[in-house]
Amino acid sequence: MSCSRLDSDKYGMESNAYLGYNFLYCSHIIMIADFNNTVNFLYSLQKHGIKLGLTNITKLMNILGEPHNSFHSVHVAGTNGKGSTSTAIASILRANGFKVGLFTSPHLVSFTERIRINNLRIAESEVIEIASMIHDSITGTELNPTFFEFVTAMAFYYFAQSNVDWAVIETGMGGRLDATNVILPQVSIITNISLDHCEFLGDNISDIAFEKAGILKQGVPVITASQDPEVVKQLSVIACKRNSEIHIYDKDFKGALLFMDDKQTTFNYNGYKNYNALSIPLSGKYQLYNACTAVRACEILREKGFSISDESIRRGLLNVSIEGRLECVSDSPPIFIDGAHNPDAAHSLADSVKTLFPDKKVILIVGIMGDKDIKGILNPLVHISEFIILTKPKYERAALPEKLEKNIMGFEGIRASITSTDTVYDAIELAKTHCRKDNIILVTGSFYTAGEVKEIFGCSGVLSTLREQVRSEDVKK
Repeated sequence: MSCSRLDSDKYGMESNAYLGYNFLYCSHIIMIADFNNTVNFLYSLQKHGIKLGLTNITKLMNILGEPHNSFHSVHVAGTNGKGSTSTAIASILRANGFKVGLFTSPHLVSFTERIRINNLRIAESEVIEIASMIHDSITGTELNPTFFEFVTAMAFYYFAQSNVDWAVIETGMGGRLDATNVILPQVSIITNISLDHCEFLGDNISDIAFEKAGILKQGVPVITASQDPEVVKQLSVIACKRNSEIHIYDKDFKGALLFMDDKQTTFNYNGYKNYNALSIPLSGKYQLYNACTAVRACEILREKGFSISDESIRRGLLNVSIEGRLECVSDSPPIFIDGAHNPDAAHSLADSVKTLFPDKKVILIVGIMGDKDIKGILNPLVHISEFIILTKPKYERAALPEKLEKNIMGFEGIRASITSTDTVYDAIELAKTHCRKDNIILVTGSFYTAGEVKEIFGCSGVLSTLREQVRSEDVKK
């Protein structure tokens, strides 16, 4: 398992044995001081909450020399599947020899997961350097960017300074007023749309579709993998108004699942061209839609004159790497984590688990943020489980196990035993004691919960708790 680790012991006391150790040790102290200052500054930005709008990010781009205009881009929005789709597109472009930036959120364990070039995470030293530079650039101005606006600016500046050819940019929330929406992409993607972040985007599908469709630009092709007729109709109307050709899954392109196990998904693809037996090292039925959407995006780019070979599509999919999506973190006992944090994602996860492990009984560990649709997330998951452990990750916004249990009590036909623990670590230890040969342990409900499991199994985080998630009352529209 690949984990990002801090090098804080790199220049420890053993350096005393070397000539010039004082310089090394002092340099290390300075680096740690600078890093801590950067961390504290980024944390402080969370006090600004979430501001939906492009005013701040536009001003930031002007101050920084409009770095977002220095590379080609693909823009990806949607309720679920954004990260997998974005990562697959970036991998295909990279396989074709392009230098590719990738901006995603949130991170699972380390802040550096958010900003990558050719799938290499930004270094801590670069986080310090860029954050300090942007901080100095806006000092004395009236700009008070939010955490996500600031991090978006960091990513765009880093990509521009690194001379990337392409950047695949995932929205943070919604689309129309998301900080990433200053880019003019070559293709826009809306993976799917369902109810999530309702306090920010609206409490019905139509409102949320409108917000996500805000990434559609005049004349820029758009792809959607949505299976909701209402969503497809609304996106089609907006695309028509903006003279944007829309590409719809199961109409203009589609896939046929050939094989799926807990390590990969193999499928046939039909689009401008047909590809047989494409494989992606991710599991879950939903990965079929994500992978097909990524292939369609690359087909459109090829139609626009960009060089993307058939071989790079095949090889790029094979080299996709993304964590926290039905990921196996332990073979003995078998433990899988998934960041499913809304009802649609939970339904897809439950369906995939039943398909992948028809002969296994599920020990479910679940921790959910208190502002989520707890009942909607729990419903499909508890019905596939024989033993349920309710827990709470180490975050202020996490729902207490008692709140989770109250939601389960309203369900019919629950046969599972239910218990609770105060921590995710205790939940893992308890699950191990109940795990038999016919069990798998599934940990889900939030990226917070999944990330905490990664840390339990040895992944050391860089700014692991630095997230833009805030309470709904902190939102500024």
